[in-house]
Amino acid sequence: MRPYAVILLALVLLLEGCASTERRRAARLANPAPCPNVFVLEQAARFIDFRGAEPALENVAFSGEIDDVTSSCRYYADVPIDAEVAFTMSIGRGPAAEEDTVMVEYFVAVTRTNRDVIAKETFQVPVTFKPGQSVVTLTEEIESIVIPRAKEATSGLNFEIAIGFVLTEEQFRWNRSGASLKFPEL
Repeated sequence: MRPYAVILLALVLLLEGCASTERRRAARLANPAPCPNVFVLEQAARFIDFRGAEPALENVAFSGEIDDVTSSCRYYADVPIDAEVAFTMSIGRGPAAEEDTVMVEYFVAVTRTNRDVIAKETFQVPVTFKPGQSVVTLTEEIESIVIPRAKEATSGLNFEIAIGFVLTEEQFRWNRSGASLKFPEL
């Protein structure tokens, strides 16, 4: 074999090795490792704002429910987890509401799986009802939740992301009681 053929073959193999490394890196970026579990905290998944002496349908000013949670994340090597979360909120305006706008507050918390909260942030969203409108549905998106990892081997499965409404003590007790309103026949 001629010397330039050996050099050419060595260059081809070297370039193929670089391309292979780039393909592996691109595959890691396109196919992220397991993401943290994302869920709506059961006791904070809904709220009812009562105005009146007792919890009754005619005393409901506003209500809300969180559902349709989706998430994605990306991390590789020693890069922190970068998660995105989106969810739907349905906010209702009841017969006791005197205003057309309500400020809805929710939280997003990052925890170690079944353990301590390591970060929590609250968000406020103004919800305005048009005349005659009783329900507003909106989608909230948190575009970047950065979760540091102690080691490269630390999986996203070691973390959870919890979402819920910020509740008053009365709203929390109502949710925890499992009570519900009896709606008239529709």
